[in-house]
Amino acid sequence: MASSPKLNAKIPPGELETKWTKFRSTVHLVNPANKRNLEIIVVGSGLAGSSAAASLAEMGYKVKVFCFQDSPRRAHSIAAQGGVNAAKNYQNDGDSVYRLFYDTIKGGDYRAREGNVHRLAEVSGNIIDQCVAQGVPFAREYGGTLSNRSFGGTQVQRTFYAAGQTGQQLLLGAYSALSRQIGMGAVTMLSRHEMMDVVMIDGKARGIIARDLVSGQLERHFGHAVLLCTGGYGNVFYLSTNAMGCNVTAAWKAHKKGAFFGNPCYTQIHPTCIPVSGDHQSKLTLMSESLRNDGRIWVPKKKDDNRKANEIPEEERDYYLERRYPAFGNLVPRDVASRAAKERCDAGYGVGTSKMAVYLDFAANTERYGKIEVSKHNIHNPTKEQIIKLGKEVVKEKYGNLFDMYKQITGEDPYELPMRIYPAVHYTMGGLWVDYNLMTTIPGLYALGEANFSDHGANRLGASALMQGLADGYFVIPYTIGEYLSEEIRTKSIPTDNEAFVKAEADVQERINKLFSIKGTKSVDNFHKRLGRIMWDKCGMARNKEGLTQAISEIQKLREEFWKDVRVTGEANEFNPELEKAHRVADFIELGELMCKDALQRNESCGGHFREEYQTAEGEAKRDDDNFAFVAAWEYKGVSDFELHKEELKFENIKLAQRNYA
Repeated sequence: MASSPKLNAKIPPGELETKWTKFRSTVHLVNPANKRNLEIIVVGSGLAGSSAAASLAEMGYKVKVFCFQDSPRRAHSIAAQGGVNAAKNYQNDGDSVYRLFYDTIKGGDYRAREGNVHRLAEVSGNIIDQCVAQGVPFAREYGGTLSNRSFGGTQVQRTFYAAGQTGQQLLLGAYSALSRQIGMGAVTMLSRHEMMDVVMIDGKARGIIARDLVSGQLERHFGHAVLLCTGGYGNVFYLSTNAMGCNVTAAWKAHKKGAFFGNPCYTQIHPTCIPVSGDHQSKLTLMSESLRNDGRIWVPKKKDDNRKANEIPEEERDYYLERRYPAFGNLVPRDVASRAAKERCDAGYGVGTSKMAVYLDFAANTERYGKIEVSKHNIHNPTKEQIIKLGKEVVKEKYGNLFDMYKQITGEDPYELPMRIYPAVHYTMGGLWVDYNLMTTIPGLYALGEANFSDHGANRLGASALMQGLADGYFVIPYTIGEYLSEEIRTKSIPTDNEAFVKAEADVQERINKLFSIKGTKSVDNFHKRLGRIMWDKCGMARNKEGLTQAISEIQKLREEFWKDVRVTGEANEFNPELEKAHRVADFIELGELMCKDALQRNESCGGHFREEYQTAEGEAKRDDDNFAFVAAWEYKGVSDFELHKEELKFENIKLAQRNYA
């Protein structure tokens, strides 16, 4: 299969291990004096955005950062709990750059580019060094060395963490670097601003239209290059582990201006979420993957067992992940663990009032930690109570904030009873298609972090989101952007009264006017919830041809109804969250249709894309490498009209094989 002529991944030639090194040594540079004349717009201020903005400003570029929250510290990166991966091999347990590369390719079910993934593995160690230098308080062992823990899809400990708040601590480090550049005048920070459109001039991205979310005013901003660091689109499902503000609008506006969308159907379902409790919920709460990999997951062996968890004896418990996947056990990747939980619940072995949950039990682990502690305390012939008491102290030190959060939400004490968990939408591996330089199909428009599709294939390994966001911002874009900007040094700042800016703003204003003019009977949330139900039922943890075909038709009808009967209250020129949501939900509806079309054309199962027609006798994902070893890059042609372009995936260093975690 040949790649589409419209796609050029620009993977450097040569051996895999030397591609990135040679690229950095030969890439075009911009001299310091010229950098001061080049303006870069960064949309989004999470880990990818803050790290990129801080790095580029420190290099001498003029940077503008747009953040729809009141502070970059509220970016959704703050919600990441478990850790960040790096191939440091501190445990001397066999880890290496190649093993991290291999685990990532395999974990993504062989649907990611080798070149991008190996680069990610190469720079992973630099991330830890950078963050330690910033003062990020990673957990440490007694002797002072950094601590690691296990995460899914690997058999080594390579995940660095800061209790259960790693994302928050890493974001504070990046925010500190960004704040320094703001203080020095190198970065202009615009909070409470949302990007509404990309401005194109002569086929290149030359700026954005933004809306001041407090005053409601539309603004024009020029940039020699635009970086989208706006996260993923999991909220297309309405209920997800994402913050309610997370959206696809910036990426979708870019898509409609010519940026191809890569692999939109690849959605990650996280296996350890607090189960849905009712229709009142607007989001779901995640329990870190580190808990799954340190605890044990089970269900009763008897169907519809209504006994309390502590009343079910050991011999009547089914530790189904350990039974089905003995080599990895609870360390299987997220897509595998999620489907296994769904299978047990669908078969009648679920727990809790809804029967749509499984147990995550820390009893065995608490006892194991306790036995280590009594030995360290030189306590001979300890009682069971002493062991458990000391074990709980260790668990509290590692996971205390997570256990407290679970208790506050459910009213149950996880130190005494097993947690109840069930899979939920979490991360999106799809995103804007980018080449090796992180540039989209629009010259001058880049996508970083979760906003692009590049590194995770069909399933992301746990603790790799923070790794990718920081790698892109700190260590990749500072090099790759020079390849483009070195050709732009003669381009002067374009005045924002240019006709392209005027027209782009007028188009945004027209859309706003249209939303207010409908004066329908249904709220924005009504449409969002209905879209979410369609997506979860027919394009969620499992998909099939019939359901996807129905979903496409239903979403098209929902879109028509939205533009006839949505009610947006308030005024345009004021702080108006309903208007913000209306824009975002309109984009989600269009994206949802594309996700279903992408899932429908991919007649295989791989990673988070599980087509029920394509599975093994054991219920595992069944790939079709002969026909589907490609990136699906979709070009927007008009309403409900998308053209598929294929980027062939070449595996020259890893042998394609059926994933096996048994």
